[in-house]
This record gives sequence, C-alpha cells and structure tokens, in this order.
Amino acid sequence: MPVQGTPDQFVGILRDTVVALVRRDGPDLSARQLGVFLTVYLGEGPHTVRGLAASLNVSKPAITRALDRLGELDFARRKTDPQDRRSVLVQRTVKGAALLREMRSIMGEAAAAAEDVDQKAAAQPANTQVATKRAS
Repeated sequence: MPVQGTPDQFVGILRDTVVALVRRDGPDLSARQLGVFLTVYLGEGPHTVRGLAASLNVSKPAITRALDRLGELDFARRKTDPQDRRSVLVQRTVKGAALLREMRSIMGEAAAAAEDVDQKAAAQPANTQVATKRAS
C-alpha cells in the first residue's frame, strides 16, 4: 500500500521521529548506524557485511564501524557464517526488535499529528490559509 503525502510532510514526520528518538532515554544512532540498522531489520536476510556495504554503497570498514556500535548496544550481532567461515552474518536481536517497534510507534504518532495539522489547515477559510502561509 503506497503512503500518501508530500515530500515536505515526509520530511516533517522524519524530523519529528528523530527529535523524539533524541529526547527519549536511550542511545542515539548516527545516520549511518540507523541506515544499517533499518536495512538489517526491514530487508530480507541473511545480511553480510559485504552485502550491506554493497546495498548501502559504502565501504566495508564503514559498515564494520556501524556494526561495532550496534553490537555494543545489542541492536545487532555478528556471527561467522557456518557455511562460509570467511563471511560474517549480521543477526537481529530482541533489543533491536524492541527499538524498531518503538520507532514505528513514534513515527505513527508523528504521522497522525501531521495529518491532524493538514486537516485543520484544510478546514480553515481560504483567506486565513493565505494569511497563515504569509506568516510562515
């Protein structure tokens, strides 16, 4: 099901989500760490360091550094692939799954708040909308 909205609405939802994540009592993730985390949790596995680097178009050392931090926080875990001991598999964790649930909830709240703002703006008389846009 495609998501409806404008780029400005999506950026606003992203901003509200990131701000809520920063305000909560927990570790902050960099954009790269968040990108790796979401790729592991939302993409089909199994994931490897090499595959993540290719998918995100960044170097393997950059993925390794992001995974080091995600591992410290217990959001992801690395394990040697039993079928190819040269390859490292990236696994999800219970704590990471909980973070993803929290992110979904925060993003859902931000999207609902954005929808409420849009509905209120649409309900305003036309001359009030013009005045509001000028004030922005």
